[in-house]
Amino acid sequence: MAVLQDLLDALRGGSVEVVDLTAKLHAGTPILQLPLQFENALPFSLSEISRYDDRGPAWYWNNIHTSEHTGTHFDAPVHWITGKDGEDVAQVPPRSLVAPAVVLDFSAETDPDFLLEIEHVRQWESEHGALPEGGWLLYRTGWDARSEDSGAFLNADDTGSPHTPGISVECARWLAEESPVLGVGVETVGTDAGAAHSFDPPFPCHSFLLGAGKYGLTQLQNLALLPATGALVIAAPLPIVGGSGSPARVLALVERP
Repeated sequence: MAVLQDLLDALRGGSVEVVDLTAKLHAGTPILQLPLQFENALPFSLSEISRYDDRGPAWYWNNIHTSEHTGTHFDAPVHWITGKDGEDVAQVPPRSLVAPAVVLDFSAETDPDFLLEIEHVRQWESEHGALPEGGWLLYRTGWDARSEDSGAFLNADDTGSPHTPGISVECARWLAEESPVLGVGVETVGTDAGAAHSFDPPFPCHSFLLGAGKYGLTQLQNLALLPATGALVIAAPLPIVGGSGSPARVLALVERP
């Protein structure tokens, strides 16, 4: 109990700060746009049940309509065919939802198709130390600045092809098969680059990471407020039985001087 009391005292005293990494969830929240031959997710919406009226005189509440993969959300292994025999979101162990995190900051890159490579991770490790065992690699690109403008966030060209930063095929495979992290978090609409439909294999972050039983976090905010190392992330999806993922409230605990 002494450890938990120390944490509570640090939170109350401000030496540990809670940083919200979650995007606001509303009707304008950007969602992935698949080609017309595929089914697409519903945008987020509310439908009112009652609001202090004859439908319910003392209470206000809504039904929510959305997909599992709208806004800031958690990808479970069963989301992808390579992980179809793995965990659904309700089966993810609670201990995996509280984990250390590191931030790899590539927000200075101006190419919207920039890809994280293994050598970028190795260079980061030479400066900051090894990736955390059982932790998150959070990939900062500055893309969260676009989150209130769906067009700029998805950044599709005249042909409808999106251009957003991501992770190369080789790096995705390495993170899945050789690195100690339990998952990858990004600021973009999904864990893969906008052009990843044309990679071999397509969507390598989904294919390799989820196939290896690892996880994804997407549409994160405020990674600029986290240190390169030392943050503790709490990623809390809904435990949807049979669910491939869930909108999540993602928080980081950060020590401040």
